[in-house]
Amino acid sequence: MKKSLVSALLIGVLSFSLAGCNASQNTAGDTGSADKQEAVEITNVSYDPTRELYVSYNELFASYWKDKTGQEVDIVQSHGGSGKQALEVANGLAADVVTLALEGDIDAIADAGLIESGYTGEFDLDSSPYTSTIVFLVRKGNPKNIQDWDDLLEEGVGVITPNPKTSGGARWNYLAAWYYFENQGLSEDQIVENIRKLYGNVLVLDSGARGSTTTFTENGQGDVLLAWENEAFLSLKEAPGSYEIVVPSVSILCQPTVAIVDEVVDKRGTREVATEYLSYLYSDEAQKLEAENYYRPSNQDILNSYKYAAESNTIAELPTDGKWIITNVNLTDISHFGGWSETMAKHFVDGGLFDSIYEVK
Repeated sequence: MKKSLVSALLIGVLSFSLAGCNASQNTAGDTGSADKQEAVEITNVSYDPTRELYVSYNELFASYWKDKTGQEVDIVQSHGGSGKQALEVANGLAADVVTLALEGDIDAIADAGLIESGYTGEFDLDSSPYTSTIVFLVRKGNPKNIQDWDDLLEEGVGVITPNPKTSGGARWNYLAAWYYFENQGLSEDQIVENIRKLYGNVLVLDSGARGSTTTFTENGQGDVLLAWENEAFLSLKEAPGSYEIVVPSVSILCQPTVAIVDEVVDKRGTREVATEYLSYLYSDEAQKLEAENYYRPSNQDILNSYKYAAESNTIAELPTDGKWIITNVNLTDISHFGGWSETMAKHFVDGGLFDSIYEVK
């Protein structure tokens, strides 16, 4: 009996020791896995001219996120014509966030059931962290003396602009021209006739803004490129002395819109990092980076620090002081046209005004 009791006690002690050892090992293993987070990946589907901006921003955000959470984040980028990009996402291209040229394109994704309603209220300023406007890029010396929108109607002026059916920037171009002629006191029929003349001078309708820039700068076609502000400045930067920017008297405040693709982030478990990715676009660091990439910051103090000092609306070279934003322009916005739903239905849907105006060459 005594021998059995001793044996039992020894077995019990040994079992307790082994259990304690295993518990210690398990605890150490749990601590290690908690300290080492797996990297997270998100996809940002954007439009053509933001390529350079997001190369820089993604590095900035990855550093910020690592410092804040200890986690690595990889950002996959996709670029193309904004309308085409929206269609791709609506048809299944998996995007955690979209940073497109306009609210109307994101509406198409929301209509497909991938983005919840009210997305424009999710971030400040209608979820538009930076803005832009439409300018003219002309060749050195401005041989055709193009100063404003009515100069684009002249015979022999070759215009390059993307296709409003696939490009968000092209829709802004069209609406800026419309607003200029409206400002001249013209009736809608007269405006339509002038827009028809303008597009009669268009040599190539590329699918996106970057394609149009390539047509104008690399292929040498056309006398004037209707361009996002940042695209025009990028051309000045890449080919000094080859081009000039002419800022017309009237244009439109372009509001690129950002949104979380709710169905995707909930499926992937990436909502937290995706939300922070878009929120950080409003930070002072990101706003300065946006200005350095020739987007207009939404932070007015930062925008004011980049105001162009000269009086001329023609910029022949990059300002050495880094101040480039011309503010003496009559800018309307999409609300003037009744918002994007009304604008799309009137001008850009199949069978809309643009289809009646532009004849494929």
